[in-house]
Amino acid sequence: MASAKLKYLSLGILVFQTTSLVLTMRYSRTLQGDGLRYLASSAVVVAEFLKILTCLGLVFKDHSYSGRALSSILRQEILHKPIDTLKLAIPSGIYTLQNNLLYVALSNLDAATYQVTYQLKILTTALFSVSMLGRRLGVYQWLSLLILMAGIALVQWPADSPSDPQKEQLTAGSQFVGLGAVLVACCSSGFAGVYFEKILKETKQSVWVRNIQLGMFGLFFGIFGMLAYDGDRVQEHGMFQGYNTLTWIVSVLIIALGGLVIAAVIKYADNILKGFATSLSIILSTFISYFWLEDFKPTSMFFLGTVLVIMATFLYGYESKPAPNPSRA
Repeated sequence: MASAKLKYLSLGILVFQTTSLVLTMRYSRTLQGDGLRYLASSAVVVAEFLKILTCLGLVFKDHSYSGRALSSILRQEILHKPIDTLKLAIPSGIYTLQNNLLYVALSNLDAATYQVTYQLKILTTALFSVSMLGRRLGVYQWLSLLILMAGIALVQWPADSPSDPQKEQLTAGSQFVGLGAVLVACCSSGFAGVYFEKILKETKQSVWVRNIQLGMFGLFFGIFGMLAYDGDRVQEHGMFQGYNTLTWIVSVLIIALGGLVIAAVIKYADNILKGFATSLSIILSTFISYFWLEDFKPTSMFFLGTVLVIMATFLYGYESKPAPNPSRA
């Protein structure tokens, strides 16, 4: 009974986290204000730093709140195993790139279109799982991937709406940038996720220690990217320019804690319920994007594509039950 409660609680938190992340990121990036807009590269750095602190706290808790044990495990698993630690540099750099791309995507796409299109990561993750882990996909999973591609193609179908040509060209250019950012993020998410899974399966190291290693490299890559891309603005107005309550909510409560929510879902939930949570998140994002943010007008093609994507999400997580053996009856 307690396990069932934890299962649905973790899924409820996942729906809230996924939906609120997309909507608050979109709102914070398009909010018209008098002051400076916060730097996306800076938010990524803050999120990585907070993830490290959170994981350190969890390792500290797992070792009975002993500072000596925490220091020993970090020395043993990070400093004394430099090769294993360096292996995390690859997925960490890719995750940092992915986080920056998601800000670019949500600056140019409405929340609903982004949420549906980002499900393409199911396809990239499946393909990398087959090629890197030697995983075999069933008939239902291959069918779901075909349905997924068809659904996302329909979601991206251009709407026939007469408007100002100059504005239409600007919108098309913005959508192209947003779509490109989502596609690259999906590829990076698929590769980094499968690579990280492979590392976890090859060693018996704590997932929280692995996340500390990821965060260390992520912090390094994030700072490097921030200085390379926004160095002049950071030098002129500081790293925390344009930060407000909403920015801290995006960085702290949603991005930094997102990995912990995913870990809880992996532990307590199954693929069907994760698909259900994803579907709910898509529906909520669509409604809020239309009624609250007012930056999205759904078309019949969008609705049809969304139904196909949701169907594919459920179908991919479906596991066919083996037929009963008559000889054992």
